[in-house]
Amino acid sequence: MKQFSESLPDWLAHQPLQPLFLNLLGLCDGAGLYIVDRDQRIVHWSQGAEQLSGLKAADVTGSPCLQEYAITEAGDHKKQRIQLFNMDGHSIELRKISQILYDQAGAFSGGLGLLLPVSEQSENALLPMVSAEVPVPEPGKQGFQGLLSRSPAMQAVFQIIQNAAETEATVLVRGESGSGKELVAKAIHGLSARRNAPFLAINCAALSSSLLDSELFGHVRGAFTGAVKEHSGLFQRAHGGTLFLDEVAELPLELQAKLLRVIQERNFIPVGGDRSIDVDVRIVAATHRSLREEVKMGRFREDLMYRLRVVPIFIPPLRERREDISLLIWHFIRQHNAANFRTIEKIDPQAMKTLLDYTWPGNVRELHNVVEYAFAVGRGTTLRCSELPPEFREPRTAAAQVTQNSPLSEAEESAAIRQALEQSNGKVSSAAGSLGMSRATFWRKRKVYGI
Repeated sequence: MKQFSESLPDWLAHQPLQPLFLNLLGLCDGAGLYIVDRDQRIVHWSQGAEQLSGLKAADVTGSPCLQEYAITEAGDHKKQRIQLFNMDGHSIELRKISQILYDQAGAFSGGLGLLLPVSEQSENALLPMVSAEVPVPEPGKQGFQGLLSRSPAMQAVFQIIQNAAETEATVLVRGESGSGKELVAKAIHGLSARRNAPFLAINCAALSSSLLDSELFGHVRGAFTGAVKEHSGLFQRAHGGTLFLDEVAELPLELQAKLLRVIQERNFIPVGGDRSIDVDVRIVAATHRSLREEVKMGRFREDLMYRLRVVPIFIPPLRERREDISLLIWHFIRQHNAANFRTIEKIDPQAMKTLLDYTWPGNVRELHNVVEYAFAVGRGTTLRCSELPPEFREPRTAAAQVTQNSPLSEAEESAAIRQALEQSNGKVSSAAGSLGMSRATFWRKRKVYGI
């Protein structure tokens, strides 16, 4: 403990301590200072802590802190080195200095923490020196079966995946477009006893009812015009393995009955066939819709819903786990660096701020596309704002409202789709991307609204 002058305690005894303490926090706002309460909830997060961690005070205050920032009553918490990512995505080693706090009754009440970057020049520097441009971080330890996250919400998802994979239960994955639903399905398959058998996938919104019937269940020769030979469907080809049904809410009602039979009876009849085929397939389904709402609207069978959602898994959208943005950006940068076309070593601070502030309606898929765009249009070792897609440099249009949290009415969504098509000169991919939709979802909505 630092020794203070003998006159300081006497002086403090005559001061209003709360205003004094708040003023001190204000003076130290540029330092990596933070405070946690006895339950490890963050009650103060300085501007300096924001700069070092990339976590905004508005997002973390009042929430449980990450393990790296914890200040508990047990153990020696005076000095500790931790590995973090700063707001530029740079993996840095920090020195955490903490002090346990006690209330007037002598009970543990939390702690005061100070984050300092470790540097060869001045390890004892009082204020954090955050480089304006930083090198690419080394890969972290936040990976799980191809999924990357350091979000507590996603860590809970990882645990459910791990547990569900050890069973044969049918899993329903719900999440927005681009959030990584197929990666979750692959993780379940890869951790299961079926890992050495096939993993097959199909988007139920991408095909017409007749084609989907044939793709799922196969057909015999002569079943319809053009069926010149027998065709094995996905269920037959995935025997012993896992079948991923993406956008299962778009499955036509007549095919829902056949799917229910496969789940219950473990057999099916191919299109045009007269005998059933036994099959052993685990189903992992996914949707961005609420199946309960689809049941209420009469568009989905209730008995099938209960068969599919034995283990429901919800993937939080990227806007709700903002601590993952820099992690994913650098992950995709490293992937493209390996192609040896262009090597990005730094991200301009303003470009990183723009990326961190974006709402990411297209989730991880959109983020990957943005990195790919930057590699295609930019040159040099620094990623700059000028290399981000146009939507990052232009005011948001009315069409972009479809990506907000609040749901739009059918009339508003229809108008947004029409506007997106007009602004993209009829280019479906561009229009769908501006609204954060996949081409399949965009095509389906156009069909619903008659656009």
